Amino acid sequence: AQSFVPNLVPGKKLAKSTPAARGPGPGRARLAGPEAAGEHIRLSGRVFDGDGVPVNDAMLEIRQADASGRFVASRAEIAASGFRGFGRCGTGTHASLHWWFDTVKPGPAAPGEAPCIDVIVTMRGMLLPAFTRIYFDDEAEANARDPVLAAVPAERRATLVAKRQVQPGGISYLLDIRMQGPKETVFFDL
Repeated sequence: AQSFVPNLVPGKKLAKSTPAARGPGPGRARLAGPEAAGEHIRLSGRVFDGDGVPVNDAMLEIRQADASGRFVASRAEIAASGFRGFGRCGTGTHASLHWWFDTVKPGPAAPGEAPCIDVIVTMRGMLLPAFTRIYFDDEAEANARDPVLAAVPAERRATLVAKRQVQPGGISYLLDIRMQGPKETVFFDL
């Protein structure tokens, strides 16, 4: 297996946004049906601009492995497992300008890697998408040995780690994405 260590890039200059990413309906934000194996979770957060203002037109796309660390390879696998591994959600779909995905917590995709979710962020004013990852705070041991997370300066790693919360409806993980500023999320140059 080939090791992948991306280059870190600073946030891109953003224009003031207007509602554009209404996004598809909530069906695209549900990656796992009730029959999908693994720990069912809700992943959510908001996207903030450089002034700390929630962005109303961001679109997030995520891709992830299933609970056993496998990526979906066919429609037949999706039908058999109830898990599709890809989702899309716009921040303009909710009054609070948050994004969310109902999924299963991924397993590590390869030995030595931590469970994580790949994220693409697009929005008005950005010429190119921004690429990042989401890791999980209850996977400290795996996070410590993950080669991609290890390439991130220690003081910035927290920008990639979602916080686990136990809610009445189940387990959720919260991570806000900051496009610029002192707490800017780490983005990767792919």
